[in-house]
Amino acid sequence: MQSVASPWKRMQYRAAHHRRTVEVICPTIATMPKSYYPPESNLKAPDGMRKTRTIIAEDPHWTLALVPRLSNLCLQSIASNFEENPIFEQLTPSQRRFIQERLSPSLPLHITANLISDGIYWKRCCELRWDLCDVSLYGHSWKRMFFERCLENMIELFIPDVTEPKTILDMVPHCRNYVKRLDICQLLTPVKEPQRAEEEELASEHEYEGPSVDHFDFGILLDKLTSLEELHLVYRVKHCGMNFEWKMFEMTDRDCESLAKALMSCKTLKLLRLHQSHIEDNKCRLLVKHLLDHPSLKVLDFSHNLIGDRGARGIGKLLSRGNLEVLNLCDNVIRDHGAKAIAHALSKNSTLLSLNLRLNRVRDEGGQAIGEALLKNNTLCHLHLGGNEVTAPTAVALSEALAQKNILKSINLSCNNLGEAGGKALQGAMSLNTSVTECDLRLTEVDEQIVAFINQVVWTNESLEEERRAREKTDK
Repeated sequence: MQSVASPWKRMQYRAAHHRRTVEVICPTIATMPKSYYPPESNLKAPDGMRKTRTIIAEDPHWTLALVPRLSNLCLQSIASNFEENPIFEQLTPSQRRFIQERLSPSLPLHITANLISDGIYWKRCCELRWDLCDVSLYGHSWKRMFFERCLENMIELFIPDVTEPKTILDMVPHCRNYVKRLDICQLLTPVKEPQRAEEEELASEHEYEGPSVDHFDFGILLDKLTSLEELHLVYRVKHCGMNFEWKMFEMTDRDCESLAKALMSCKTLKLLRLHQSHIEDNKCRLLVKHLLDHPSLKVLDFSHNLIGDRGARGIGKLLSRGNLEVLNLCDNVIRDHGAKAIAHALSKNSTLLSLNLRLNRVRDEGGQAIGEALLKNNTLCHLHLGGNEVTAPTAVALSEALAQKNILKSINLSCNNLGEAGGKALQGAMSLNTSVTECDLRLTEVDEQIVAFINQVVWTNESLEEERRAREKTDK
């Protein structure tokens, strides 16, 4: 065997485009001298011997099949039997990552919720359920994203008198420590059973006495979410199609009462946004009544509703008995009396930083009252009075505050007919002001030269503000 083996030792290396192979090449019979011919019996390779061995050179981890480590076998066993025997806290960080990469995303939440920490497992769960997963919107926490979106979906698909409240209450023990924000885009109404022809005739003569159009009762949930800080609500039904009814797009009295009590019980809430829900004065006053002296509420957004002067008076009371920093009442029906009530509270307030009254009807009486309140207020930085039918008298009142106090940083008076007199008053005030870095005077009938002068002052103030911030940063 050894006497004929020397010709078989010649090796030839061939390079492929994407991978290299090392082959043991047998010399062909046509090219071999007769004396080199091995016996016929030796031309057959032994059983199991491979003539070609492939090496994936670009894979640094490539190796021949080896017996796996016992530790890896144990970890794989833990991952495969995690539901029967959940072992996680006793493992090292690298072992935990190994387990999270192999656990099934369909494991019951009562096992994983309070055991598996934030990481690759919850990322896999999120990406399996939703196509768009922007974790930056959730404080870069995949676990928070998972539980917030799961709870939001359950509430948005809750059908009163059909869905059992227990389905949501069973979720609470798993998610209460991780849910910081709820953004509810729809709230379904009870299913209305189809009426027969005779019932339709009776309904035309008398009011239909079916189930009330109430929505999900937040009273069973909010007090149990111990980490909830933000609540965004819209009382509407998306994609209702031909089943459209106006009642689908408004909050009922019972909805308002249950929500008000729930908000009072949620002591950690910092932001409440309740918009596009047809909230009128009575509902607004009821909500505000339960928010008085709330220990943590900082931001209140009642934009795009039907709040009038009575509701504005209630909100003025909340400014006096609360710690609000941002108040948004954009696109309501507040007029001069409501604006005066808010201005009165503003003159005594020491916490509010931003006030948005855009698209109301405060007119000059309300605008002048707000301007006078600014002379007494020392905290308000952002004021929006765009589209409020204010004219020159309001501009004059605001100019006095701008000239005497350097507190306001942004003011928006767009879409109001301020005229030449209002423009000149603002020009004189801005020449003395060093704090305003944003001033919107579009569509105000103010002379273009005056607008250019005010813009130049704003740019100068903005440059000074940037320099001040740079100095503070270097000092730190």
